[in-house]
Amino acid sequence: MTYSVAALCRRTGQFGLAVTTSSIAVGSRVPFAKPGVGAVLTQHQTDPRLGPRGIALLEEGRTAAETIAALTADDPHIGRRQLAVVDRTGATAFFHGEHIRSTHGAAEGDGVIAIGNILRTEDLPARMIAGFDARPDEPLAERLMASLEAGKAAGGELKQEKSAVLLVVDKETFPLVDLRVDYDPHAIDVLRFLWETYQPMVEMYVARAVSPDDPVAGLSPVPSPAR
Repeated sequence: MTYSVAALCRRTGQFGLAVTTSSIAVGSRVPFAKPGVGAVLTQHQTDPRLGPRGIALLEEGRTAAETIAALTADDPHIGRRQLAVVDRTGATAFFHGEHIRSTHGAAEGDGVIAIGNILRTEDLPARMIAGFDARPDEPLAERLMASLEAGKAAGGELKQEKSAVLLVVDKETFPLVDLRVDYDPHAIDVLRFLWETYQPMVEMYVARAVSPDDPVAGLSPVPSPAR
């Protein structure tokens, strides 16, 4: 009951993920990323422990495929999981457990991977990749949002999406973007609203942390547009 996308931006080196599901608070369980290292998605009867483990394996220098192999070895419950990984080179890999009985799938592109389960259509992950690829000059966060919206347009999941997350990491130890909708019947639309509101302030919040004397750091936040 989840569809998601993870990617490396070839222009900036940023890693990012976007996820939506019919469960509450998906941002706390599914997406994991570390600057300069990679990104991991763990879903379907989710085990959030696999995310940090995957990041640690990537940090050791494992490839995406090697990370998937290590995560799925000697785990008696791995058949109930669905995983995806992007490594520091942009290589991708995924895993579908044998106990996933619903319509599910994955699609890969250049530095990007989309996966999903309990889907309305088998081609949904491919449509997500197409949505991501359609905006090559946009910021990574915008491309991830477009991918999530393409998944929704392709039919989404069988239940109503109620939570969504947009996570992007760059050079600092804190996320560049970390926006979450924990429970709303229009989760993707609300996430779009949050991203469009936050986008003009991204550089300001980074500057306030790392260069507080920079004139950019003193700028006032842009007022939120009316919904």
